[in-house]
Amino acid sequence: MKYFYLFLFSSLILVGCSAPEEKLDLEKVSWLTLEEAQKKYKKKPKKLLLDVYTEWCGPCKMMDRNTFTNPDVIKKVNTDYYAVKFNAEGPETFKFNGKEYANPKYDPAKGSKRRNYPHEFTQFIGVRGYPTIVVFDENLTIKEKLVGYKTPDKLLPEL
Repeated sequence: MKYFYLFLFSSLILVGCSAPEEKLDLEKVSWLTLEEAQKKYKKKPKKLLLDVYTEWCGPCKMMDRNTFTNPDVIKKVNTDYYAVKFNAEGPETFKFNGKEYANPKYDPAKGSKRRNYPHEFTQFIGVRGYPTIVVFDENLTIKEKLVGYKTPDKLLPEL
């Protein structure tokens, strides 16, 4: 009997100590910053989906409203990718794959509501229009770029 209690107690400790599994959000895309995605990538390599947008871009807002709220898109993105929203004309400075990127020509007077200067990272990944979804493989190499507004039925087969 004492072995039974010892086994039961040990089992409870093991269950209590196990790492909680990350729960998949099916109500919204789990957007991360590039820094957050890279931290998660170091623990568990996974493809990266980068939604490159600007604040003034109408089709970008339509993608947020119509495509990234679709349950099938949400499930696909949250299951298969680390999803990152990246403001292509924003002022942030960050590192990606060990290299630092900034937007030294960013004009605070213009802010993000009007056209501003493209970020160095935008230029590095070769974005020519907005919105652009850049898909990186598990080695953080660009696999493809999906340019322009995509409805859920157009985006899903490309992912």
